Amino acid sequence: MSAIPNRAAGLSSARELFLVGSISLPDAAAVFTEVGSLLGHAIRRIPDGETGERLGWLEWLGPGFAAHPLLEATISQGDWRNETAPERWKHRTWHRLKPGAAAEDVVFDDIGYARNAIESFAEFRKAKDAGVLPGHVRYMIAIPTPFNAVNQHFAPDQRALLEPRWEAGLKREVDRIAASLPHDEISIQWDCAHDMQAYDGARETWFEPARPGIVARMLRMGAHVPADIEMGYHLCYGSFGGKHFVEPEDMGAMVEVANALTAGLARPLHWLHMPVPVGRDDDAYFAPLDGLEQRPETALYLGLIHDTDGEAGTERRMAAASRHLPRYGIATECGFGRRPPETIAGLLDLHARLAG
Repeated sequence: MSAIPNRAAGLSSARELFLVGSISLPDAAAVFTEVGSLLGHAIRRIPDGETGERLGWLEWLGPGFAAHPLLEATISQGDWRNETAPERWKHRTWHRLKPGAAAEDVVFDDIGYARNAIESFAEFRKAKDAGVLPGHVRYMIAIPTPFNAVNQHFAPDQRALLEPRWEAGLKREVDRIAASLPHDEISIQWDCAHDMQAYDGARETWFEPARPGIVARMLRMGAHVPADIEMGYHLCYGSFGGKHFVEPEDMGAMVEVANALTAGLARPLHWLHMPVPVGRDDDAYFAPLDGLEQRPETALYLGLIHDTDGEAGTERRMAAASRHLPRYGIATECGFGRRPPETIAGLLDLHARLAG
């Protein structure tokens, strides 16, 4: 089966693996130890698992918005996620400017992405020093693009007003990461879930035209990462209850976005991750990959691994993908954060068997 050449990366597996982000283990130290010892030979990057409160992805940001002196809570008009979302992660609150408050006075500072990244990097360095993680592995910091939190946490009539303030806050988080951590040991991933769902028409935008606007926002965040820090994008469709918010008809939208990022970024683009639903092992799903435009430095990871059908299902999907793309790495279609913790060991073992 096809794989990304791995010798230069220090890998010693037949297939390269990719870990999307969240992993429901106790803490970052457990992720680096357990995942690193099992899969370190097959990965270039490892996340801290987004453990604890961050397993909910965007939900952990809520208390920060609630405490902001210029914002107030309002009842959400509905939870627009798929019906399999667990009760504890259903969205019921939006935030808006308090009466008399001006958007230009709103500052989002110390959001938490940089603080968590710096704390987790200390554990990453311990794991490397102990030999648990191979020297070539980088620490991967996953951050949702601004579209996601703006769409989830702000009332619809406030999104255009508050988006620039949130974007500026996230850029400051990137600046702190870049100023605090060694560039040759880290990488940054932009998580693009609501972005891709809106690109496929399943969510509304507060700007027109929608598709170019979505891509422009993704490009702005990518351009802000220093060029000597590895960077990539996770083109996500959600994963509540093992089901996408909207099921992609094929890889067409993802390829369009990928090509726009490839053409629009003036800095290196080190990877792209694209999901594959469990039931799609047909040529129609993968055919748009025939039009994918890749730079030499860009690795593509396909979300082909599903624990519901294991090695056999992954091999079947790989066979279909390989008819349209000669080189790629393999991954799950999203993070592990919403999976029951007791299922993680089996899923990691599946990864190890597939790495070869």
